[in-house]
Amino acid sequence: MYTPAFNSVEEETAIRAMVSAIGSAQFVTVDDDGFPTATLLPIIWERDTVIAHIARANPQWGTVADGSPALLICAGPQAYISPSWYAAKYEHGRVVPTWNYTAVHLTGTVRVHHDADWLHQAVDRLTITHEGPRELPWQVTDAPEAFIQGQLRGIVGLEITVTRVEGKAKLSQNRSAADRRGVVEGLRGEAAVGAEAVASEMERAMATGLSE
Repeated sequence: MYTPAFNSVEEETAIRAMVSAIGSAQFVTVDDDGFPTATLLPIIWERDTVIAHIARANPQWGTVADGSPALLICAGPQAYISPSWYAAKYEHGRVVPTWNYTAVHLTGTVRVHHDADWLHQAVDRLTITHEGPRELPWQVTDAPEAFIQGQLRGIVGLEITVTRVEGKAKLSQNRSAADRRGVVEGLRGEAAVGAEAVASEMERAMATGLSE
């Protein structure tokens, strides 16, 4: 991933928090014909391992041999940035549009799992991760076991050993403080999906000095 120094996220805790907040990733592999294929999957990243599952009916997993490379793209909030929000527009006019976003790329090798016990544990962990904070969390055991076993037969497990981690936060760090404040104000007035979240990320970065 192309990452200028001022957009790079190096702290492991921050990167893991980004992935946890996103909760999903585009699982990208290369098919036998040499073309890439991607599927959006919910994921859990613990230590150097990512756990996920994919529909058995999805042909992508059939082209993945154990040990083959894969890329997980965890895309955070993103939004269009209008140059009209920059203070610099009124100072000299030398401004252009851009796009702000956060993302984490996890590169590694894949292992495919068909074992029912492994799949059951993976589904349990994914469910606990996303249901845990709820007032009345749903549990896998809430459904009949025979039904769950049938559902498990419709998925394939994926275990990705992560060998490279890249974090990026493109949040106008190369702009002046006045320009960044203008962008935040502009985003707060937008109805576009992601605008509010990007504004919040920018405010957090400014408050912690990440955009200085």
